[in-house]
Amino acid sequence: MSDCEGDGPMELYEQLTAQGDKVRALKTAKADKAEVDAAIQLLLQLKVDYKQVTGQDYKAGCPPSENSVAPDNRPATEGADDEDTVDPWNVSTTNAKGVDYDKLIVRFGSSKIDQELVDRIEKVSGQRPHHFLRRGIFFSHRDMHQVLDAYEKQKSFYLYTGRGPSSEAMHVGHLIPFIFTKWLQDVFDIPLVIQLTDDEKYLWKDLTLEECQRFAVENAKDIIACGFDVNKTFIFSDLGYMGACPEFYRNVVKVQKHVTFNQVKGIFGFTDSDCIGKISFPAIQAAPSFSSSFPKIFGSRKDIQCLIPCAIDQDPYFRMTRDVAPRIGYLKPALLHSTFFPALQGAQTKMSASDANSSIFLTDTPKQIKNKINKHAFSGGKDTVEEHRTYGGNPDVDVSFMYLTFFLEDDEQLEKIKQDYASGALLTGELKKILFETLQPMISQHQERRKEVTEETVQQFMTPRPLNFNL
Repeated sequence: MSDCEGDGPMELYEQLTAQGDKVRALKTAKADKAEVDAAIQLLLQLKVDYKQVTGQDYKAGCPPSENSVAPDNRPATEGADDEDTVDPWNVSTTNAKGVDYDKLIVRFGSSKIDQELVDRIEKVSGQRPHHFLRRGIFFSHRDMHQVLDAYEKQKSFYLYTGRGPSSEAMHVGHLIPFIFTKWLQDVFDIPLVIQLTDDEKYLWKDLTLEECQRFAVENAKDIIACGFDVNKTFIFSDLGYMGACPEFYRNVVKVQKHVTFNQVKGIFGFTDSDCIGKISFPAIQAAPSFSSSFPKIFGSRKDIQCLIPCAIDQDPYFRMTRDVAPRIGYLKPALLHSTFFPALQGAQTKMSASDANSSIFLTDTPKQIKNKINKHAFSGGKDTVEEHRTYGGNPDVDVSFMYLTFFLEDDEQLEKIKQDYASGALLTGELKKILFETLQPMISQHQERRKEVTEETVQQFMTPRPLNFNL
């Protein structure tokens, strides 16, 4: 493993040239075979590093241009169709059906979760696949087959997901990764770490440090109310944990050293006017991907695979992480990507906590939920009852039906609703009523569970400690 992956293209080029000269000199001097082999291995690693940084093969006598950056590290939006914008901070499309996820798989270079993988998860876990898998809500992955291969050989793994606490109240879309992560934790019986990026929100939003820390605690209560096992779950905020855990910070620094400024600008679109905190933050989101970041849980072990369930807009962070991992002696994290939870106004953008009318919050009353659905939920129905009865509605663009695909667990009932709506037998108002009757009890139950989460409970989840599991 080379010691210069944090250098820029020109520095790598110069080191490659020098290393090539060294190999030739050793061969000419008929040096010991072990010494020559070691020099060649370093030369080969430098060539790999060079291509990752520049996107080009090394050629002697052909130095890189000043701004060479690997094409894989460009922003997710670059080169994409005009209608789709997908990055960690913005999601939008002009298509009423939402983002084209098949195209996104190609752009991001991930793999589609096909029926073969869904069937394999069922076989390995011994449980019927979650409806998020059956319906393609989790639709893309990186290295999930590798995780299952290891699990079948009695090598377990751990889960990592997170939340950026930008507001006191979470909305229903925020529940998606946590609902699915809980299912994974239950069926595979594995530990979980949950990162609350209060530092990120301080850097990106007009919030005080104290507000970000308070939001982290309030969001932790909602996460705990999802039913996670305290004996297998560690929740941490960056502002609280990083200063208390030298091992975590060491991994942050390792990642920082091995990602150049050119790379991070290319991946995330940072500009010269962004504060340096933003530029260094991706390494903090990368660090939980490595088991040695949690010595209270995993000791000094570096060989435990990490699986990250997240929305696909977070993938740029982990493409970077996966590039760096083998160069610092760690396993690449595996990922499961979800689709976006659409705003009430339509699937052209995702639900946002900053827009109260685009979101159904976990704190909303039954009256507020009903009003938001009736007033704001985009309809795929026709303008008049007569037209709707004749031509039917379009469930593919109807937000109420989209929400039911997330929260109505009965596959047969969902299919019947879809057929009735498309045929005109089911009116828009009736569809919205079904959604309300599905969402309202779920949110009320969540609110009841949240009331039972005390400050002491939060402290228990957020205290670094050993967890109960077998790896």
